[in-house]
Amino acid sequence: MQRLDKLLSEAGVASRKDLKAMIRAGRVSVDGVTAKSPEQKVDETAAQVFVDGAPVGKQRAILLMLHKPAGFVTSTDDPRDRTVMELIPEQYRYLRPKPVGRLDKDTEGLLLFTNDGQLAHRILSPKKQVFKCYYAEHEGQATEDDVAAFQAGIILKDGDVCLPAVLTPQGQGRSLVEICEGKYHQVRRMMASRGMHVNYLKRISEAGLELGDLPVGCVREVEVSELDL
Repeated sequence: MQRLDKLLSEAGVASRKDLKAMIRAGRVSVDGVTAKSPEQKVDETAAQVFVDGAPVGKQRAILLMLHKPAGFVTSTDDPRDRTVMELIPEQYRYLRPKPVGRLDKDTEGLLLFTNDGQLAHRILSPKKQVFKCYYAEHEGQATEDDVAAFQAGIILKDGDVCLPAVLTPQGQGRSLVEICEGKYHQVRRMMASRGMHVNYLKRISEAGLELGDLPVGCVREVEVSELDL
């Protein structure tokens, strides 16, 4: 047995606060009887629950895009630093979205969140060849030799081998880097292996999604159909 408001919250109907008001307003019924209390116990395996006449199904899947600022760690909880979860608007938190992959604390840009584990796996799996593009400001100038080395697969200082990537010079001290995996500090380490220390890094696209003009620290809901998987 489960509390009615908890069941509805987990189904993604609304936040617990809003659900209490909805139940007290008579908008929720259980097995054909109007519910009176958010604390009402419900058999989650058998009860027929309706909200405004519509049946309640499983929690709806959600996909969010955040323009992550520097200074936030990609974690659901951290005892020392502020986390990206603080930037998720209240109306989405009850759906329990989690970061898809990570961005380093000092890296800005596009970060996805979802509560759909299978979707997260499709985006993150190197086998799916889902590319992420970063804008980097760095020391030195990327050369054709650097471009070829990225295409061949960079070997990092610790011997770790990266999958082929795309390096596109953008002028003195600026480049675009496209990768389809997410090793620890990967872009920074790849660039450093070619003598180009990165001073600023921003993810500008992932899975066909463009960060565009989304303001820093803001979130927008994304349709799965917008992804290029």
